[in-house]
Amino acid sequence: MAQSLTEIAQVLKDTNKKVQLIYAFNGSGKTRLSREFRLLVAPKDIEDEDAKIKVLYYNAFTEDLFYWDNDLDGDTERKIKIQPNNFTRWVLLDQGQDQNIITTFQKLTSDKLTPKFSEDYSEIKFSFQRGNDEIPELVKISKGEESCFIWSVFHNLMEQVVGVLNIPEPDGRETDRYDSLDYIFIDDPVSSLDDTHLIELAVNIAELIKLSTSELKFIITTHNPLFYNILVNEFRKVKNKKWRLEILNDGTFSLVEHFNDSPFSYHLFLLSELEKVSQSGDIQKYHFNFLRNILEKTSTFLGYEEWKDLLPNEAEGSREGYYSRIINLSSHSKFSGEEVSVLTNQEKDVLKRLVKVITTTYKFKENGDENATEVNDTV
Repeated sequence: MAQSLTEIAQVLKDTNKKVQLIYAFNGSGKTRLSREFRLLVAPKDIEDEDAKIKVLYYNAFTEDLFYWDNDLDGDTERKIKIQPNNFTRWVLLDQGQDQNIITTFQKLTSDKLTPKFSEDYSEIKFSFQRGNDEIPELVKISKGEESCFIWSVFHNLMEQVVGVLNIPEPDGRETDRYDSLDYIFIDDPVSSLDDTHLIELAVNIAELIKLSTSELKFIITTHNPLFYNILVNEFRKVKNKKWRLEILNDGTFSLVEHFNDSPFSYHLFLLSELEKVSQSGDIQKYHFNFLRNILEKTSTFLGYEEWKDLLPNEAEGSREGYYSRIINLSSHSKFSGEEVSVLTNQEKDVLKRLVKVITTTYKFKENGDENATEVNDTV
């Protein structure tokens, strides 16, 4: 069902679950949704610093609080500066979490890459510690490392907030600033992480959320299937709801619930998309990219050297014919401005037939959720 992001934010707000997980491709509106949710829960006209906070969120706007001074004149004193804000002041000045932030950051990057905060916590410099007496050169870290650092600050803020709210009696808490906090919204904290660190990050987030004993609710969005899968598994015993956010052709959005208990997988989502367009007939060239993606992942799983070995071979040369057709039609991006996306009826029939054959041959089956497809346990 087509909805605006404001309407979807209201659905999330009305859902009484401790955790809500949302999967969406990049460009589907995850960051905009986090902004709409924040405006819905805590309207922008509340600017009083003493006002009780209702939602904390981590997204691209959070990253904008941190910006580089590249020392263009001297080219030596490169550093990140922090825009003055209440959250970093509390976690750094009031709570003194700088060492914990450094520890979290090094777990996600390298134990040699060391941030150093200024005395007033307004800027951070980075260097590689060599373990000798040499004065380390200041470096500009990569965009991925920068995202890891900013996440480390937010993670420790979240850790402190959870600890404060776990004290049942408000009078016993060290601050009353978070007494009205209802939500923490985390938008895609996995930029440029390798799989090992991504898994560690997902587990750490899940462990922290499971330690929360207050009425605090958490919403997490991601474009990364592995990150999503881990969180689904971690929250099996936590009251949760799983969603998929999609942007529609007319610019509206759709929030689809996942009813199945098995972890979401990217290739299964692509297969469900192909099944839907096979029924509707709205087949585009980029759907052959989806088909090729599924074949590549399935062939790797089953141990075939080439994905074309999964194609049917009813008559001599038919496998090569299917293979050539997929190669030709999957060689351009969905977003290529020069690409003509109109397909012939014969090409559409080829995709519909291959989707049906692959689904049946390799035991993919439709689950109870009409929008999701689950692989059979025998595969």
